[in-house]
Amino acid sequence: MLNVLSVLIGLFALLFMIPAFLPFLGIANWLLVPVALFGALIGMLSTRNSGRNFCLLVAAFGALRLFLGGGIF
Repeated sequence: MLNVLSVLIGLFALLFMIPAFLPFLGIANWLLVPVALFGALIGMLSTRNSGRNFCLLVAAFGALRLFLGGGIF
């Protein structure tokens, strides 16, 4: 059950992270990366690893976008 919740949190973060890849909307990643990391934390409590890995991947993409945009763009 926790794995499903983790995947749902990761999908939520990914869904809202897609528009954050546009210029001047990248600041939304400051909110979405912690959401994805929270999903990874919930995924760590599960016996399966797929939800945790998916949330970590989403958080990594958001962090990469923040790094490339200088934290704002």
